[in-house]
Amino acid sequence: MKALVVRPDGFAGVLLAGPAVRAVATLASRVTVMCGPDGAPAARLLPHVDDVLVWDAPWEPPGPDGEGRLRRLREAGYDVALVLPPEAHDPLPTARLLRRARVARIGARLTGGQRAEGAGGSGHVGPGPARADGQAGPIDVGHRLPPDRPDAEAALDTAAAMGFAPRPGDDGRLRVVPAPDTTGLTGNGPYVVVHPGSSCDPDRCRETVALLADAGHRVVVTGGPGDRATTRFVADGTAVDLGGRTDPRRFAGVLRAADAAVTDSAGAALLTAATGTPVVALTDRPLPPKAPGVRLDPGGTTARDVRDAVRNILAQGA
Repeated sequence: MKALVVRPDGFAGVLLAGPAVRAVATLASRVTVMCGPDGAPAARLLPHVDDVLVWDAPWEPPGPDGEGRLRRLREAGYDVALVLPPEAHDPLPTARLLRRARVARIGARLTGGQRAEGAGGSGHVGPGPARADGQAGPIDVGHRLPPDRPDAEAALDTAAAMGFAPRPGDDGRLRVVPAPDTTGLTGNGPYVVVHPGSSCDPDRCRETVALLADAGHRVVVTGGPGDRATTRFVADGTAVDLGGRTDPRRFAGVLRAADAAVTDSAGAALLTAATGTPVVALTDRPLPPKAPGVRLDPGGTTARDVRDAVRNILAQGA
């Protein structure tokens, strides 16, 4: 069975689809993830992903490039597709595209008032004809979920409605493929990661680094290629500055070997959780259940609060 998992979302959203991808892989011989360009690096980190198809907006009419991707979908001959849209995102346009690509069976997460065309009711919807003319609608199995269902669990529920259950012993936590040894970047010895996201308060991050260093922690500051000025400011000569020196897989390695991480980036927080390292997340997006760490209010938290949170989660793991 060849399966396609569609998550039209960015880095964080694709990581949240990981447990559902693993469930699909229990029956599928090959699994492809289709996502946007920002989500592709995350998809390449997920276990049991054989291929990644980048499609920025699969809900829009295909242009010249889109027609080529549509042809690639047809040629791949997918037996089943699982559409996992973000909350309140309509899966129908993507499902129609997949039907055009001749995907044999399509399941999707439904939220709010969304309906599989021609089907009603609540909870599991389908399979069966969805139109009055007897032809199949674009969604064979729609699974409606309450809006407060955590994203990773909602994806697993939708996979289960399609007949894909997790492997025995799979607890549904976020996971990534084994990360490389990054001692050459971080140096030897324990450390705490501080990863300033795009919405970070640089002064708070800088003070956090200073307070963690004063508490006896070695600190490693991370960031992307466009974040070098910020990481240099935050590290302030006190921390190891890895700004622009890690790709997603090496970043996962840095996080995996850390004692803890601090970040206001949802993607970095979820990647930290997927490596098994506890995280102090200053994000609006909640951490998934079972994720190690704590979420703090990004607006009302001081550097001292962050330092204390790191101390507490390290004490819990001691």
